[in-house]
This record gives sequence, C-alpha cells and structure tokens, in this order.
Amino acid sequence: MTTQARAAIILAAGQGTRMKSPLPKVLHPVGGRAMLDHAIDAAQGLGCERIVVVVGNHSPQVRAHVEKRLGAAAVAVQDPPLGTGHAVLAAKAALSGFVGQVVITYGDVPLLKAGDIEAVFGAPGVTVVGFEARDPTGYGRLLIDADGGLEAIVEQNEATPDQLKVTTCNSGVMAAPADLLFDLLARVRNDNAKGEYYLTDVVELARDGDIPTRAVFADENAVMGVNAQGELAQAEALFQKVQRETAMDRGVAMPAPDTVWFAWDTQIEGGATVEPHVVFGPGVTVASGARIRAFSHLEGARVGPKAEVGPYARLRPGADLAEGVKVGNFVEVKNVAMAQGAKANHLAYLGDGTVGAGANIGAGTIFCNYDGVFKHRTVVGEGAFVGSNSSLVAPVTIGAGAMVGSGSVITRDVAPGDLALGRAQQSAKPGWARRFMETMRAKKAAKT
Repeated sequence: MTTQARAAIILAAGQGTRMKSPLPKVLHPVGGRAMLDHAIDAAQGLGCERIVVVVGNHSPQVRAHVEKRLGAAAVAVQDPPLGTGHAVLAAKAALSGFVGQVVITYGDVPLLKAGDIEAVFGAPGVTVVGFEARDPTGYGRLLIDADGGLEAIVEQNEATPDQLKVTTCNSGVMAAPADLLFDLLARVRNDNAKGEYYLTDVVELARDGDIPTRAVFADENAVMGVNAQGELAQAEALFQKVQRETAMDRGVAMPAPDTVWFAWDTQIEGGATVEPHVVFGPGVTVASGARIRAFSHLEGARVGPKAEVGPYARLRPGADLAEGVKVGNFVEVKNVAMAQGAKANHLAYLGDGTVGAGANIGAGTIFCNYDGVFKHRTVVGEGAFVGSNSSLVAPVTIGAGAMVGSGSVITRDVAPGDLALGRAQQSAKPGWARRFMETMRAKKAAKT
C-alpha cells in the first residue's frame, strides 16, 4: 500500500490580544522554544512534505520567523481575518499542485506532538481530533453517531441542554484530502453572528454529501491552546512535568525534580545526577555519571562523563567539558573546551579558549577575552597551573606544565614548564600603618 503524501497548514494569524505582550502570541516560548516552532516540529515529525503557516499582516515578526525557518514559500497571509475556514483557504495557493492529505494545526498549541496527530491519516473523508474534557465549558462538542462516525460539531452557544452534557470536545485539529478540503471550504458560508467562515462547518457539509467523517482522540493536555499568560504558564508546567518524568525514566537521578527546569532539547543520559534548582537552557547534553549541582544554569553546553558542575555555576554556549572536569561554585564558562580532568573550582570567568587536560584554574582567575571590539582566545596547556586572582589577557597561551603566580596579569605567552609572574614588586614601609592609624584616630577624636 502506498502512503499518501502529507501536508500541514498551521494557523498562526490570531491577534493574541489576551497575552497583553509586545511579543506575538505564537512566538512565546514553552521549554525555551517558540510555540510556533513546536507546531512546525510536529508537522515535520509527521513527514509532511509541504508546511504552510498562515500569518496576519499585523505581525511581521511571525512572518519573519517562518521565513527564516521554512522559507518564504511556507508563508500564507490571511487579510483580513474572517475566521478559521477563511484562514485555511488562505493557504490554498501555497499548496497548489499538492495531492495528498492535509492536516490543520495551530501555532498556539505547543504540547501537541506528531504521535498525537498520526491517527488522522489513512482514512477517506474528514477526520477531527477530539478529546475528553475534564470541564467541557466553552468547547465545541463532538456528536458521535451510532456507527462511531462524527455526526456534527456543535458550538456551546448553539448546543441543546442534552448536547451540553457531552464531554467529547473538538480540539480544532482536522485532516482531509487536499482537494476535498478546499472543495468543502469553498462552500462554507458566513451567515452567522460574527460574519466569519468556520472550519467546523466542513463536517456538516461532508455529512450532507455522504462523505465519511470521523473523530480520533488525543489527551486533553496535548491539545491545550494558549491564549493568555496564565495558560502559557500552565503549558510550561505540563511540559516540564513530562520532561522530568522522561528523564527519570531514563535513569537520571533528581532528588527534587519539581525544581529542575528543562528546555525542549535537553539531553541527559541515565546515570547522571541533577541536584535541586538547576535550569537547562536550550542546547545542553549531559553524559552518564556527570553531576549537575544545585542552583546551576546551563545553556548550549556539553557536560562529559563524571564531570561536575556547580553548585552555583553557569555554563554558557560553547562550554564543552570533557570527562572528569570540575567547574565549581560561581564559575562561568563560555565558549571554552576543558579537557579531561581540568578544574576551575571557584570564582572564575573562562571565556573563549581551551583548557588542557589536568590543568588547574585558581580562584578569581579571569580570561580577559574582549578588547571592546573583538573577542580573543586564551589557551591553557595540559597540566598548567594558574594561581588565584590572575588575569590572562588574550590572545595568550600558557604552555603545558607552566605556572602562573597568584595575582599576576599575564599579557605575553608563557613557555611550557616556565613560571610567570606579572605583579608589582612587593615593598614594606616599617611602622607606616601604625603611624597612619594613630594619626587618623586622633583626627576623628578631635572632631567628636
């Protein structure tokens, strides 16, 4: 049996006024990723060869976002906004020549995954994704006939008292063959109170034409739409719950999972430990045996086996820690690769460079990587020792096995095995401190 081609239309033209934010609604993040990108991910996960995002002229940011990810051909504009059916029709030209099934999803439904949608494909006619609602208030009800087919979608304000008791509700996600979908939409009328063209009307039109209609079901949380900041927070909480449970199922130890925050692409191998109050931004991988200690923040970083991060550490993009590396409290690492067994145990900034295997970076060390215009690299060789409170002014190389004396400002390369001292000559003035304090105390006493 040949699998039909698939396409997706993602509706993202809503005004989003209830968000009360200058950021367009569909670009608000869940798990560190725009809600619209979650919808695109789901469409790609379904194997859709064509993806069209319907945007509004009121939101050039959304259009630019889609063009950057999918290209200009993936954009369709709904102008003016005249309802969900009208929005889907706006994508017709972008799907010109497409033969296959089309699924309609939404840019503000971030928890819906490809696996939740898959069941809409493979059947003739119109398929709607429904869910069993804990509280059906406000949702359109799905009326299922005796044969299990979808008889109608009834909006709440048009439902009878008996229909209002139905808890099987409409998610808004729908699929149909492309030619059928656009043929039905061309017949949708706007003779309603809002003067809009409703996508749900295609079910009634299909039934009138003896075209099969059916419902498949997804979990209520998966089809949750986001329209306000409170709902965005609910979606984030649901997303985090799934991420935490998935990590622990893989064998990740988390003594206080509710305090750990994941990004959409966080990858932590089983056997790793994550202590309380850790935040993972996008782009983090953590290997088995690693320990991320409390109150650490990681983004765009790789943590190798048996490495230790924190507590109170920050790994920024490009931080790459090999096996057994230790990055301790109040250490920040950005765009630095630290080789096996290297250590920076406390109070340091390492930016743009490399640290060789077994090297030790003392407390208060700074990689001075920025000259106000350009970034420069610092190279610390294998087994080198950098004393506390040292400033390494890049570009600079500390050779293998070299030492930097505490309190040094290093502006030139240090050869392997050498000791470098870059601090002022210490001198002493006998009795000066005692005489100074006596004088100042006398002045203070005279004033009081």
